[in-house]
Amino acid sequence: MPAALIQHPFMSADGLAACHGQAMVKAMLAFELALAEAQEAEAALPAGTSQRLRERLAGHPFDLDALAAGVASGGNVAIPFVKQARAALPDELKRYFHQGATSQDVVDSALMLLLKSRLARLDALLVRCRVAGIALMQVHDQTVMVGRTLMQQALPTTFGVRVAQWTLGLEQARRRLAGVALPVQFGGAVGVHSGLDGPGWDDLGLTLMDSIAERLGLAAPVLPWHTDRQPIHALGTALDAAAGAAEKLALDVALLTQTEFGEVAEPAGEGMGESSSMPHKRNPVRCALIRGAARQVHGHTTVLLNAAAQPLERGLGEWHAEWSPLIDSALLLEGALEQAAVLLEGLEVNAEAMQRNLAVTGGAIMAEPVAKLLAPALGQDAAKRIAAEAAETARREGRGYAEVLAEHAEISGKVAADELARACDPRLYIGSSQQQVKRAVSWLEGS
Repeated sequence: MPAALIQHPFMSADGLAACHGQAMVKAMLAFELALAEAQEAEAALPAGTSQRLRERLAGHPFDLDALAAGVASGGNVAIPFVKQARAALPDELKRYFHQGATSQDVVDSALMLLLKSRLARLDALLVRCRVAGIALMQVHDQTVMVGRTLMQQALPTTFGVRVAQWTLGLEQARRRLAGVALPVQFGGAVGVHSGLDGPGWDDLGLTLMDSIAERLGLAAPVLPWHTDRQPIHALGTALDAAAGAAEKLALDVALLTQTEFGEVAEPAGEGMGESSSMPHKRNPVRCALIRGAARQVHGHTTVLLNAAAQPLERGLGEWHAEWSPLIDSALLLEGALEQAAVLLEGLEVNAEAMQRNLAVTGGAIMAEPVAKLLAPALGQDAAKRIAAEAAETARREGRGYAEVLAEHAEISGKVAADELARACDPRLYIGSSQQQVKRAVSWLEGS
């Protein structure tokens, strides 16, 4: 019950429904049956053996409680699983089940099978984010807003560029995840297929490894990877990169929803963002869920990274430490991306607030272009001083920056009023913003 109230709200409901005890058992059994089929195809098992194993075990009710209890004594779930499976087989079939395999072959391969469907869902969610991001950045490629550095107002930018940065981050993470291989594991006790010792079988282990991979739709590794954890390192860091991209989106949106800014708002919904004690509040709950999930993924990634170096031919605790962080990271990221997709698809953008906030400093954010304009006539030092003085006057008196500049005694008659007005217009000082949106869309649509 605590997990349902504390952990699961950050995870994907679809992912949780697909990654349960029975699903792990089904994945382990899929590996064992693929192994038997591959061995039979190479005449390492009598004809018909794999089908007989499937008929006996496909619908067998494995005792999950007993499997869980068996982990404490065996160190992993494959050991009690193999015992239960063999107990369900007639004597003449027992020796053909799990032949040449070791427990790590079963667990690693089963985890890859579970993660295969989750990565497909993650890809679909990231595609949703890309589509929504492209639409949003195109609508707002000319929506001017203030850019902020070190949490302070800086110079003008456009909301389209900001969305482009979010979308590029998510799409880069999608492409990285898409390039991660999920390899089958099959090496036997010490990774050299020594359990396959029939005459002329020296190369059978690698042949079987490739055949099992093909049957399960997994990648065929160069060699068994019992203590070469590069596949886990690559997957864990790719999941973390995607979590970081989602967290960047959530952080920016949450900052822009602040009452003092009011530039965007999360999609409205019944009870969404309500406070338990303050009726006036509309909290950025989706952002909080995304960031909460991402922070957990970052922590899990640390565990995976610290388990990368494993001793000799079998890990002693490092391998065991990978299981939960790996699955949880995928489910947490899936939950975060579900929220991110909804956020991008329904984000409420307040262009008027963006315009209002451009004037908060009384025009000070335009002091740079104003100083550039004034420098040829007044000198660089005087230009910077006057630009700053006028901005402070405009802020203090609530007047337009261009108006105050035009009245300044040191400027009068030296710079035309229309030139001052152009220098003070944020819309004319957005650099390559529109070109950046076009370039980003081209790259995103070229995927």
